Amino acid sequence: MEQINSAVTYILSFKPYVMLPLLILLFSLILRIKFKIAVKAALSIGIGFIGIFLVFDYFVRGIGPAAKMIVERTGLQFNVLDVGWPPLASIAWSFKLAPVMILVIIAVNIIMLTFKLTKVINIDIWNFWHLLMVGALVYASTGSITISVISIITAEVLILKIGDFIGPYASRYSGINNITITTLSAGGYFPFGVIGNSLLGKVPFLKNLNANPENIQKKMGLAGEPVIIGFFLGLGLSIAAGYEIKQILELAFTVSAVVMILPLMCRILSEGLIPISDGMKNYMKNKFPGSGETFIGLDNAVLQGDPAVIVTGLILMPIALGLAFVLPGIRFIPIGDLVNIIALSVMIVVATNGNVIRSVIISIPIIIAHLYIASSMAEAFTNLSTNAGFSFPGYDGLITSFFDGGLIIRFWLVKFFEFNIYALSALPAVLLILFFTWKLSRNNSTIK
Repeated sequence: MEQINSAVTYILSFKPYVMLPLLILLFSLILRIKFKIAVKAALSIGIGFIGIFLVFDYFVRGIGPAAKMIVERTGLQFNVLDVGWPPLASIAWSFKLAPVMILVIIAVNIIMLTFKLTKVINIDIWNFWHLLMVGALVYASTGSITISVISIITAEVLILKIGDFIGPYASRYSGINNITITTLSAGGYFPFGVIGNSLLGKVPFLKNLNANPENIQKKMGLAGEPVIIGFFLGLGLSIAAGYEIKQILELAFTVSAVVMILPLMCRILSEGLIPISDGMKNYMKNKFPGSGETFIGLDNAVLQGDPAVIVTGLILMPIALGLAFVLPGIRFIPIGDLVNIIALSVMIVVATNGNVIRSVIISIPIIIAHLYIASSMAEAFTNLSTNAGFSFPGYDGLITSFFDGGLIIRFWLVKFFEFNIYALSALPAVLLILFFTWKLSRNNSTIK
C-alpha cells in the first residue's frame, strides 16, 4: 500500500503541462491514433499549457502590484490575506486520503461510463484537487473518513453530470468536437450561466443585444477591439493605483499583450486536441456503436483564450475590487486570486455564447458570493494549512482564497455533509437548478 501511495504521489507531483500530455499520449494510443499524430498532439497540448501559464504569470506580475497599491491608497485594513489558489491545491494534495481517492475517482468515472450514467471521460487528473478539497474540509470538521469519502464521490458525480450538460456547448463554442470542462471551480458555474442567460434573454433591452467581441468591434470600430479594451482597462487600473506615466503605459501594454497573446497559446493547445477528439469519436463509433456521444473532460484553460472570456474577466476585476471595498463584512481584498476571475467567467461566457454584457451581469452576484464565502472560510483554510505544515514567511494571520476559497458549489457540499440545516434545506433548490440546466441544455438552440 505504501508503494502505491508513493507511486501515485510521485505521478501527481508532475506539473499539469507534463501530466496532461502524458495522459493524452496514453489515451491516444488506447484510441489507436497513429503514434506520430499522438506524439505531436501531446506536445502541442503541453506547449499550449506552458504558454498559458507563462502569460498568466506575466499578467499576475503586472496586475498584482497595481491591486496592492489600490488597496494601500484606500487606507482600509483587512485581517485576512488572499493567498491565491496554489496553497489550497497543495493542501488538498497533502490530504491523507488523496492517493486512494484518486483511484476511487477514476473507478467511479469508469462505473458511470459502463452504466451510461455519464458521457464524460475525465482525464483532468490535476484538477481532482478540487474534489479532494471538499473531502479535506469535511474530514476536518466531522472527523469521519466515511463522510469525507462520500462527499468527494458526490462532488465527482455532480461535476460529471454538469460536464454532460457542458459538452455540446463547449464543443460548439470552441469548435473542437467532443470536449467538455470538468474543473469543479469553472464547470460548477455553468448552471448559473445557462439559467441566467435564459432569464436575461427575456429582458427587453438585453434580449436582442448581441454583445460578443465581434459585434462590439463592428459597432465601436477601433475602440471595440479586445486589445484596445484591454489597453484602456490597464490604464484605468494603473491610474487608480497612483502610478506615474511610465508605469501607467507599461501596465496598459501588459494587459493589452495578454489579450493578444493568450488566444494564440490556446490555439496551439486546441490544435493538439482536435486529432484526439476526432480519434475518440471514431473509436467510440466503431467499438461501441450504441454508446452515443462521448466527451473528454478537460481543464477550463482550453477556453480561457477566447476574447469574450478575457474581456469579461478584465471588466470584472475592478468590479471585484470595488465590491470588496464597499460590501460590509468582507475580511480580505481579492489580490492573490484576482486574475482567476477569468476562470470564474469561462463557462458563463460559453453559456451566453460569448455575450460579454450578459456574462458580466450574471457574474457579479457570483463574485459577491465568493467574497462572503471566502471570508467565512478563512478559519477553516488557515487550520487546514497549519495542520498540513504550510507556512507563509512574514505572515502568521488568517488566510483565504478569493476564487477557489469562495466556490459556491464546494461551500454547499461541505456544509451539506456537515449536516448544516440551511445547506440541507437548499437541496431542493440545487436539484431544481440542475433540472433546469438539463432542460435548457437538451436543446443547444437556446443559446442566443
